[in-house]
Amino acid sequence: MEALIFLLVIAILLALVALAMAVKIVKQYEQGVLFRFGRLVGSRKPGLRVIVPVVDVLHRVSLRIVTMPIQSQGIITRDNVSVDVSAVAYFRVVDAVKSVIAIENVHTAINQIAQTTLRKVVGQHTLDETLSETDRINLGIREILDVTTAEWGVEVTLVELKDIQLPDSMKRAMARQAEAEREKRAKIINAEGESLAAAALGDASDIMMNHPLALQLRNLQSLVEIGVDKNTTVVFPAPLMSTIGELGSFLARETAAAVTAIAPPSGDDTRTDPAPVLNGATTV
Repeated sequence: MEALIFLLVIAILLALVALAMAVKIVKQYEQGVLFRFGRLVGSRKPGLRVIVPVVDVLHRVSLRIVTMPIQSQGIITRDNVSVDVSAVAYFRVVDAVKSVIAIENVHTAINQIAQTTLRKVVGQHTLDETLSETDRINLGIREILDVTTAEWGVEVTLVELKDIQLPDSMKRAMARQAEAEREKRAKIINAEGESLAAAALGDASDIMMNHPLALQLRNLQSLVEIGVDKNTTVVFPAPLMSTIGELGSFLARETAAAVTAIAPPSGDDTRTDPAPVLNGATTV
């Protein structure tokens, strides 16, 4: 009786183990690939799946996007400059059956082919192109990887250059080049400013030639600006003093002309003579 109970317990345990081996769970982001006696049966969708223990083997393949860093590669560009370039690739499995049958380890294979492709594509460009045209380089790497990995049931969704390390001597040379470029732009801008200022001064001089008082008004304005400081000594230039006398004579002539204009006609007995001009002043 005890032997029968022992055998019954063993049978129950074996049944539980067989049931555990027969029941498989395929997650939502996975797809199962089923083999029976080593031959492909087909794929299995997510959910609870039952297989025949020992006879069937179920491989679960993740369909999520995988982020794979591409380690730094020492690359010589087309213009013979040594750079260290690292990148990152994003890929996902689109055909679970091919990813299991066509290649042994898809992640390792993609890592190796990505490194060689990175070295090949960057080596076809110059240093300036590598630094400025990263989008075109990323697209070229992705296109080459897509052609290669399509047979493995994998799609490369994105490739991005992550870091470009330059030699110290090249960094110093590029810094000098950038500094020289900035100095060139500064000199050009300064020359353009001088040209515009010279043109404006020429126009101003033409205006002052036609209007002599404008120059004196500008001198007076300059004196006002100088006189902001309380301890300022103002020196009047000689032309300014002579111009002040000319200004007085001009005002006297204008006053005499005004008086002549308002004088009565010559037929009248009463006549007012214009006021004499003495020393630049008008006396009535």
